[in-house]
Amino acid sequence: MKRSKRYKEAFSKVDRLSRYDLTTAISLLKSVPVTKFDETVEIHMNLGVDPRKADQQIRSSLVLPHGTGKDVRVLVFAEGEKAEQAKAAGAEFVGVDEYIDKITKDSWMEFDTVIATPNLMGKIGKLGRVLGPRGLMPNPKVGTVTMDIETAVREAKSGKVVYRVDKFSNIHVPAGKLSFEVEQIKENLITIIAAIIKDRPAALKGTFIKTMTLTSTMGPGVKLDVAGVAVESKS
Repeated sequence: MKRSKRYKEAFSKVDRLSRYDLTTAISLLKSVPVTKFDETVEIHMNLGVDPRKADQQIRSSLVLPHGTGKDVRVLVFAEGEKAEQAKAAGAEFVGVDEYIDKITKDSWMEFDTVIATPNLMGKIGKLGRVLGPRGLMPNPKVGTVTMDIETAVREAKSGKVVYRVDKFSNIHVPAGKLSFEVEQIKENLITIIAAIIKDRPAALKGTFIKTMTLTSTMGPGVKLDVAGVAVESKS
């Protein structure tokens, strides 16, 4: 496969055998020639869990201190006073039946987060086959099924991210944009890593976080020093 000059230059900066601290890894990504768009920075972790076991499934959410840098479009399933609260908090789409129909009949997916009040979950359950595989189905574990609609919408707009372990024991979490300052990305990453460390299943034996890799949308994968990064996240 023919590689572009930018691709070759980006990957030449990274020592594939080295494990980097957060500051160095972020600086490496930011040193790569820029693209025509603001790339997303992501952290990828491989965990020592067995996601087939109920007590080792990891799914949660957190609000990044510096946000994701993304303009989040929020869909809220709510009625009456809760619908008005959603609109006041900044949700782009608020309603029930009309949006169920748009998703099921028109394959409409012009939103990034879905929030719902508990009383409507029975009605929107039919959307599980569409929203579930995309990680968009409202879930009380991550705060997207709630009566506190105002807080949920504001958190979503200000940089809330949802993460879950996949069937290969991996977790992928966005940590901001490449245009962010190094310290902003670092603080977002420390928040993410600290949260996942706290999610370690009590019954798990052996190593919890096996590998960590930092990357950007079009950039190289930079492997992190797991032990060193864990210490940074606890300090």
